Amino acid sequence: MNEETGLSSFREILKQERRANSLTQAELARKIGVDTSHIASIEIGRRKPSADLVARIAEALNLDARDLLLLARPETRAFIRVKQSAVQKENDPGQAWRKILEDRAMLRRYQVSERELKALKQLNLLGYALSKREFLTIVTLLRRQPHEAD
Repeated sequence: MNEETGLSSFREILKQERRANSLTQAELARKIGVDTSHIASIEIGRRKPSADLVARIAEALNLDARDLLLLARPETRAFIRVKQSAVQKENDPGQAWRKILEDRAMLRRYQVSERELKALKQLNLLGYALSKREFLTIVTLLRRQPHEAD
């Protein structure tokens, strides 16, 4: 997607969603704190919205800010992709599980048994990315007596 195509799509979506929300350019402008002429200039392609303005437009029109930003400013794609892959790595189930297994001090401190580790391993195989806190919460639940669950 070239920059002009992205802006064209952004302009089209802005106009379409503004109308779908029964807003005039003046009403949207007032909602997001800009002049009416600013909205008009964006819709006809004279101005390119800032990232901050894209976020305010997304909020006002109940749209996904990330997707709208990528349409308005395609050059941000590389930055968003880098951040997204870092988040994906952090939330990788295998990565979370390895962190738990590597933290021997925590396992000793909370006296996590082999049986509990086996149960946590099975849970990890389901594909959920869990933090240490979530794993410990599950261990606590495993340890509860049946009558305590009520």
